[in-house]
Amino acid sequence: MTPETYALAAQAEEEHWWFSARRSILRAVLDRYLAPASDRALLELGCGNGGNLALLARYGKLCAVEMDDGARRRAAARGIAAVEPGALPDAIPFAGQQFDVVAALDVLEHVADDRAALAAMRAKLKRGGYLLLTVPAFRWLWSRHDEASRHQRRYSKGELVRLVESAGFEVTHSTYFNTLLFPLAVAYIKLSGRVTADADHGLRIPPRPLNALLRGIFSAERHLVPKLALPFGVSILLCGIAK
Repeated sequence: MTPETYALAAQAEEEHWWFSARRSILRAVLDRYLAPASDRALLELGCGNGGNLALLARYGKLCAVEMDDGARRRAAARGIAAVEPGALPDAIPFAGQQFDVVAALDVLEHVADDRAALAAMRAKLKRGGYLLLTVPAFRWLWSRHDEASRHQRRYSKGELVRLVESAGFEVTHSTYFNTLLFPLAVAYIKLSGRVTADADHGLRIPPRPLNALLRGIFSAERHLVPKLALPFGVSILLCGIAK
């Protein structure tokens, strides 16, 4: 992501329907697998502006990594986690530490060598530790927003599962999500490039009633995503265990 995109996301991620609903879904997934525990060590890779730090810190002692200087300062200013500079796959700080949980939330698609990135995640996890990933789905949904966000790729669920398994994980749950809004999202993605040249338009908060409606629909998936393998969606969620 560009520094400008990080700054725009920082303004939006507390209230924007996508960010807030995704946190509701992630909390439901984490609640299924993890009870809060003060002795659990968690690491978020690519924490951005720190929008997920408060959520992840519910489950133990949290450390975080972010390569963008401005985003890292905003994340550290929250006072929730130790936030250090670093990048996947070869510049992860916290040398000598291993973690019980590693989360990379919409991060893997930014890394040129995703296999090496997953191997680095495995190296930071204790045996039996949990991996939590989200990535964007379907190459055919590639858009100007992917380019502005400096994505390297989008994934199918099968591709992601095979990649994670090859890195030394047992996949315990994988599903598409952002499914209920999928038809609307596809229409928006395909048409927005013709309507506006602003690649970051999707990060701008819609009018309050529309924002609330979209948040309500998307966050309803918190009842589905932890338990079901949804057949399609804008994104993919995967949980794994380090073997």
